Amino acid sequence: MTSSNRPVSRRDFLKLAGLGLGALAMRPLTSRLDKIQTSRVMLLTDFPQADMLGRNCTADTSMQWGGTIPIMARPDVSGTKVRDAHRDEVFPWVKEVSADNIDVNLPNQRWVETPEGYIHSLYLQPCRNLPNTPLSTLPAGQTGFWAEVTVPYVDLSMENPAPVSGWMKDHVTYNLQPRLYYAQVMWVDQIRKSDSGDIQYHVFDRYGNPGDLFWAEGVAFRPLTEEDISPINPEVDPATKKIIVNLSYQTLTCKESDREVYFCRVSTGMLEGMTPLGEHPISWKLISIRMAANTVASSYDLPGIPWTTFFATGGVAIHGATSHNDFGTVRSHGCVNCKPEDAKWIFRWSQPTVPLEPGSLEWHDWSTGSTHVIVEDTF
Repeated sequence: MTSSNRPVSRRDFLKLAGLGLGALAMRPLTSRLDKIQTSRVMLLTDFPQADMLGRNCTADTSMQWGGTIPIMARPDVSGTKVRDAHRDEVFPWVKEVSADNIDVNLPNQRWVETPEGYIHSLYLQPCRNLPNTPLSTLPAGQTGFWAEVTVPYVDLSMENPAPVSGWMKDHVTYNLQPRLYYAQVMWVDQIRKSDSGDIQYHVFDRYGNPGDLFWAEGVAFRPLTEEDISPINPEVDPATKKIIVNLSYQTLTCKESDREVYFCRVSTGMLEGMTPLGEHPISWKLISIRMAANTVASSYDLPGIPWTTFFATGGVAIHGATSHNDFGTVRSHGCVNCKPEDAKWIFRWSQPTVPLEPGSLEWHDWSTGSTHVIVEDTF
């Protein structure tokens, strides 16, 4: 990789900022689909050694930009570019800073300092490299378990002979390596040893999966426990709990009566009406689900969406998002995107409570026991 040492035009930077809005399934080319390249050595040593990391999470199905993002000499759109960072490249996250010069065309003015320079925060998924000691067998009496990715990414090897889901068909078409990313959650139902002696998990989307099955290195996954889904403030009268999503400010607030107990920034629908106004009861909660749609208004196909709380017709849900870090601006196809840790807190706090097994609960008696989501627009 060579440094270009040239300015980036505001037009090009803003065009890059639009990556991922409607095409989040494309991942970088690294190897053939029938071969796992990830190993325990890579997970422990090849990612940068730092407490906090940032992964280039851009995506572009047109392949025009190739998923690259600019590293700038200073936090300024109009500054000098050091070089282009490629898709899925991982960087030490030194600290987050404000832009040197405010650009009114970019609602997000936050940059991340890395050892090589500055990257706009919307392009970097905050993540960590936390390898695990994998299980050698399934827990006694269980047919499987939920597991969360705790490393920046892990390669997948597809078991079925041909892809079924849209995101996997795209990977085959463009010869891209399929991967899972930090904080995504999948179901594990088998465990085996590879020829090299590494333990691998058989992973797939338990819900919303049309048939794609994979093997991946077990060291990349942390099994979820009862503590992960234990209710928050269960003693509080469920009728007093409510979630308020403000489209004007792109915020979410959890309240118990009039007391605010949680606040976070979110990303809602890009177009008017995508995230419907009004009061909606929670109707379905899942620890993880594959989400897909192909309509005039939206097109996407994403596996392993964690901590999903459906509350409105048309598949609108609060859920964790790993494909961008632009919370506080409109960006989704209608859902309320949160950081995974925010979505998990909301999932645990809201009613109804979901058991670890099967990890899904539909709620039909909306008149009682279901937390309501109020979507409002201040302006």
